[in-house]
Amino acid sequence: MHASRYKPLIIVSLLLFAVGFAVLRWWQGPKLAGYVVASTPLVQTVVATGRVVTVSRAQVGSEITGVVLERHVKEGDQVAPGDVLLVLRADDIAAQVRQAEAALMELTTSTRPQAAVAMNNAETQLAQANRELARRRDLTQRALLPAEALEQAEQAQRLASNAYETARLNAAALAGNGVEEQQAQQRLAALQAQLAKTIVRSQVAGTVLTRNAEPGDLVQPGKVLFTIALAGHTEILVPLDERNLSRLALQQPAFAIADAYPNQPFAAHVNFIAPSIDPQRGTVDVRLSVVPEPAFLRQDMTVSVNIETGRREQALTIANDALSAVQADHAQVLLVRSGKIQRQTVGLGLRGLVRTEVLTGLHGGDQVLADAASTLEEGTRVRFVEQNMLPNSGTNSANTRNELPVKLN
Repeated sequence: MHASRYKPLIIVSLLLFAVGFAVLRWWQGPKLAGYVVASTPLVQTVVATGRVVTVSRAQVGSEITGVVLERHVKEGDQVAPGDVLLVLRADDIAAQVRQAEAALMELTTSTRPQAAVAMNNAETQLAQANRELARRRDLTQRALLPAEALEQAEQAQRLASNAYETARLNAAALAGNGVEEQQAQQRLAALQAQLAKTIVRSQVAGTVLTRNAEPGDLVQPGKVLFTIALAGHTEILVPLDERNLSRLALQQPAFAIADAYPNQPFAAHVNFIAPSIDPQRGTVDVRLSVVPEPAFLRQDMTVSVNIETGRREQALTIANDALSAVQADHAQVLLVRSGKIQRQTVGLGLRGLVRTEVLTGLHGGDQVLADAASTLEEGTRVRFVEQNMLPNSGTNSANTRNELPVKLN
């Protein structure tokens, strides 16, 4: 009887408690996840995709027109200065070289001695003409010969003198290291130089990247036959969004991962920042030096890089997904104070892959909602539920390419 009497009272009390609890929860607001601002280590990186390039390349061609007789190298071969790359057919030039050699030999063994003999003969004839002229002049003065005989002797002496001078000049031209020999040697040297051009040699040390000639091909000056990557330090060329330029500096460390070898990361560092911006793409070219160079790297290989542009051993940080309306170095967060939402503008510092440094607007221990895009009005009551932030690391990958991991609006 007593239990039956109190049963309605108990039911009413339970209902009142449930209604009160529901009203309390309604008054407190919905449960929303968020982060507690704390000091943590932070690394800021720029994530981008580039390709492997050599410091420079040499393009090799032929200086003369000819038909390819032999090709000695192919793609991937290592070459040194002087190595033969290609040989052209040289029958006609070789024949001309032999002719020039024969002409030079004939000059030294036949033409030159004959010129010396001719000069000696002309000298003898001139001496004879001089003696005959002197004899006739004496006889004419004594009136033993007519004047006509003297004139004939004078004319013969002049002819002998001219013949001797011609023979002397010819012998001088044909003498050792004379004009004729120099011309013959220069002609031979020119033909030998042409013959040497039929053998295309490497002038540099490096790796053959491309070949564009096969035996039987007709090649002409101006056509690139081989492209050689010069031996030296390998670099990674990365076109970065120009918005990252203020964060870049020479010698900044980086690590890279080749798409073909994702489990073999390697170190690099920034060694060049282009002085100009590509106006069409809005990018700045950055080169990263790779030392030591992994053996698996190949020319034009695609590589993902993370360039470390800043580091803090301890910094007041907030998760990136808690930021909204990011503009330059400022953003907004939904701060929870006394159980109510408050929109707060914060100043930003370094930006990591998952966290960003907060310079102004927040303090350690502050509670910030994870959903930065929430449409709840300021002053709305909420129940804050803490969730852990992901650890920040410079080795994490990012989905964005050619821009900072933090999305900039």
